[in-house]
Amino acid sequence: MKNHLLTSKLLIVSALALAISCTENTKDDTPWVDLFDGKTLNGWHKLGGDANYSIKDGTIVGTTIHDTPNTFLTTDNMYGDFILELDYKVDSTMNSGIQIRSNSLPSYRDGRVHGYQIEIDPSERAWSGGIYDESRRGWLNPMTNNPNAQKAFKQNEWNHYRIEAIGDTIKTWVNDVPAAYLIDDKTASGFICLQVHSIHDDQKAGTDIVWKNVKIVTDSVSKYSRTSPLTPIITKNQLSIDEKKDGWELLWDGKTTSGWKGAKLEEFPEKGWVIEDGVLSVLSSGGAESSAGGDIVTKELYGDFELKVDFKLTPGANSGIKYYVDTNINKGEGSSIGLEYQILDDNLHPDAKLGNHEGSRTVCSLYDLIQADVNKPINAIGKWNTAYIISKDNHVEHWLNGTKVLEYERKSDAYKKLVSESKYAKWPNFGELDNGQILLQDHGDLVSFKNVKIRSISNTKE
Repeated sequence: MKNHLLTSKLLIVSALALAISCTENTKDDTPWVDLFDGKTLNGWHKLGGDANYSIKDGTIVGTTIHDTPNTFLTTDNMYGDFILELDYKVDSTMNSGIQIRSNSLPSYRDGRVHGYQIEIDPSERAWSGGIYDESRRGWLNPMTNNPNAQKAFKQNEWNHYRIEAIGDTIKTWVNDVPAAYLIDDKTASGFICLQVHSIHDDQKAGTDIVWKNVKIVTDSVSKYSRTSPLTPIITKNQLSIDEKKDGWELLWDGKTTSGWKGAKLEEFPEKGWVIEDGVLSVLSSGGAESSAGGDIVTKELYGDFELKVDFKLTPGANSGIKYYVDTNINKGEGSSIGLEYQILDDNLHPDAKLGNHEGSRTVCSLYDLIQADVNKPINAIGKWNTAYIISKDNHVEHWLNGTKVLEYERKSDAYKKLVSESKYAKWPNFGELDNGQILLQDHGDLVSFKNVKIRSISNTKE
């Protein structure tokens, strides 16, 4: 009997030792850094609205108030690649979110906070953990096809988020259940925010969202990244859920030459343009205008429209996006004729200092006619920029990276005067077509395009 008891005790001791050993071996060695010290809001500041943030029992408490826009408790520091974990509890009547890689710029909607938001959604929709693009593109990764993640959220209890942002990939988990998996390269860095959403007049003020255990990893993040079993949503050359709803169409499918042809050809150029990894590039040929593959144009004609194009310049490069183009106007040398959103390296290309109107050949300008705002938010050479053009009832605007940089009235007396003083004076009724083609220019320099999208306003519900 004694031997049996001794053996049992040894087995128990051995089991305890093994359990302790296993615990030690599985101990989290991730180099977490606390973003909230549990006592103060040091390292944070408020942006947007006037909702209240306070500290109670080692937590951050955000409280709603009426008559104020979305409010964001924002980190003082900016973050690029990171892994973020936190716990939160939300009132069942509220909507909220965690902003990541977000920014507030004077040139963008008067400083409005914009960027990726990891949704907190206690409503019946249950899209917690989804990825929304705040004040920009809307929903990027909804939870429609992820019922496991929708069920993972716990109403009126503490919930745990894990958010990984590494390179162009964002992954989320809700209570350790994989939620979102997004590949998108719109923004590489920014601040982190804890959002208190605005409320309507019929909603009760004074409701709370509470956060705790806010911690981050920024060193060797790939080492600590988790594998997600989800199929990633890739946004490159795709329409978002909101773009589809609003009537946008892909003007280039990201893979083929469908819908496009050479401006002076019946088919797409056999040389001078390449499609690789979802990017359409015009190749360098020494800087001569339309001397390699030549310009390419849409096969369709467009009247009133909205156009979005991401473009990337190489050092010293020149190109352009033209609209209301008629390829029959100029069949000789040079580019086809149309109004042009200039694409240029202002610092290195000599064209930036030329033009019949001062500054009218700089990037984003209406080429040779109107100079773009000198404070335009252009990204560095080699980085992607987003051009946006809207033409409605002859009112035209050029935008860059979410900021309007010029506007004018097509066909007006002021417009006609500018044309009469420009290189286009020899072309009767220049730029006054009711319908025309969209053109991407070959100016002999390496320039790349992606995410080419259009919306015909005449076909859009007001």
